[in-house]
Amino acid sequence: MELLTISKAAKKLGVHPNSLRNWEKRGLIKPVRLPGGQRRYSMDELNKLLQSGQLTNEQEAVVLYARVSTKKQADAGNLERQMERLRQYAKENGFIVRAEFADVASGLNQKRRGLANVLKLAEQGEYQKLIIEYPDRLARFGYGYIERHLRYCGVEIITIAEKEPEDAQSELVKDLLSIVTSFSARLYGARGGKKVRQGFRELIAGVEPDEKAAKEQKEND
Repeated sequence: MELLTISKAAKKLGVHPNSLRNWEKRGLIKPVRLPGGQRRYSMDELNKLLQSGQLTNEQEAVVLYARVSTKKQADAGNLERQMERLRQYAKENGFIVRAEFADVASGLNQKRRGLANVLKLAEQGEYQKLIIEYPDRLARFGYGYIERHLRYCGVEIITIAEKEPEDAQSELVKDLLSIVTSFSARLYGARGGKKVRQGFRELIAGVEPDEKAAKEQKEND
């Protein structure tokens, strides 16, 4: 009897190895265990799974992820409305929502609990698609690295929004200024960095009124 490694069995089925581990947990497939604990799959078992039709009839599991930068945005309902749009998309496309995660943090923050859970479930093979509103919700910079890691885990990212909301530009300006102030503090020391940061805070304060005025002008037009 020919036995395949998990990587070869996954390639045979056209899925990621994490999918086989997940199917094992759900009782869809039972591998042979070697004395060392390694999994091996018989061709008979793989063919039986293919012929059963369980894979083609199975709804895809998805995870929803939403993010806003500030508590003020969350309190205004932006986070919940964002998540509701993701839920609606999942429902319209017949996906099974495995989990929902959200963060109130900058897109530059790499220590987000929600994002960490998104990656953890992907590594465990718990879902096939991650649904977000647009790329910056997942990460301001380094999106490509996260996308690559998720793809390696067998997860596809779906962005549902065609364009960013109007307040996204303000978030981007703040994130960029945060980077500049961080580097200025390193270059000029604590005292010099403090002066630079103060100057940038004043610049940030000037950005928001300008955006508000532009929005009001657009509504009046």
